[in-house]
Amino acid sequence: MSILIKNVILTDDHGFGNRSVNVLVENKIIKKITEECITADEIIDGRGDLLIPGFYNTHCHAAMTALRGYADDLPLDRWLFEKIFPAEDKLTERIVACASELAVAEMIRGGVVSFSDMYFFMDETARAAINSGIKLNLSRGYTSDANTTPENDFRFNETLDLLSKFNGAEDGRIIVDMCIHGEYTNAEAPMRRIGEYAKEHGLGIQIHVSETQNEHEQCIARHGMTPIAYFESLGVLDASVCAAHCVKVTDGDIAIMAKHGVSASHNPVSNLKLGSGIMPVRKLIDGGVNVALGTDGASSNNRLDLLREMQLAALLHKGAQEDPTVTNAREMLKIATENGAMAQGRSDCGRLEVGYRADLVLISVDELNNIPLYDKYSMLAYSARSSDVRMNMVDGRVLYLDGEFKTLDVEKIKYESKRTLKDFFI
Repeated sequence: MSILIKNVILTDDHGFGNRSVNVLVENKIIKKITEECITADEIIDGRGDLLIPGFYNTHCHAAMTALRGYADDLPLDRWLFEKIFPAEDKLTERIVACASELAVAEMIRGGVVSFSDMYFFMDETARAAINSGIKLNLSRGYTSDANTTPENDFRFNETLDLLSKFNGAEDGRIIVDMCIHGEYTNAEAPMRRIGEYAKEHGLGIQIHVSETQNEHEQCIARHGMTPIAYFESLGVLDASVCAAHCVKVTDGDIAIMAKHGVSASHNPVSNLKLGSGIMPVRKLIDGGVNVALGTDGASSNNRLDLLREMQLAALLHKGAQEDPTVTNAREMLKIATENGAMAQGRSDCGRLEVGYRADLVLISVDELNNIPLYDKYSMLAYSARSSDVRMNMVDGRVLYLDGEFKTLDVEKIKYESKRTLKDFFI
């Protein structure tokens, strides 16, 4: 099956500048980028719009769409321990299934081609991803105490079950990671074991790191070192780690992260909404850390809109540091796409290049907010909206095109979500 996306412009011009080109996709791969007239089994008219690599959401809790709008306007400690953890005790497989489907549809509509998720009832989130066609790095949220022995712990065994069922499924579209929820929700021995297991089996680990000043300082008080330094001492960073938030990381932490190849998932909307602070993005990038983007869950965002994250990140650091050059539009697109693929361990994804997976998004340039078009990167970083997404393609399969979901019954998803969640009284 071949698909030709004709008459498009590209961000990375490949020597074509702003001239119209045609992109041929075959067997999930970008096969050719050319000005030549070529044929294919299916043709999509790009209408002169902008074709870009798809967005990667590197930190999400998809099922928390069930808690969208619940427990707003609270600091993280109270939000988490007084509201979210008690509410999550009432979640069921059915609620997680509906909420995951709702989240996946929202992300596909906004141009997300892959997301990393940390939660529970993860079979349901995996099925939502498989059925929709989106990519997923899934992990079973892991918490423990001093009495926990991983091999005898249901959370660890659920992870092993997920690995046997889903890791590498759908021709690599589904990847299973290990998880450490955070330093403050785990004991030393289980974290050591998770690090060892991940390293032994070549698995990634998803972690929350230094999200607030309290978390950061309490770790120092407990262990005499920062969360990043503590994770390094446990051997956790010897595996491939994606660390969410990293709001309070120090210069020393950044050096450790770069040394171990740790990726940092920047979640600007969630961190601002919870009053947690601002990741020092410029320091991380300049220190050699791979910085990607995440939305966090819809309960602390409240949207799963990666384009909004990219645009806020493009602006936030300029204002916070009173320097308009501290970030730039071209860099922001790389953070939202290629860096995200790297954080997920997807080396053949994230770039609009021949030989890479065809994870592609078409953005309309013929919108009032995008006219005139002087600079393609600036349009994406400062003026485009997620509603400008015309097409979302993952592994050469069109998931969304011109208002139509190709793999999902979105009206059924909305109906079932409303019916299921309306009785979920907190």
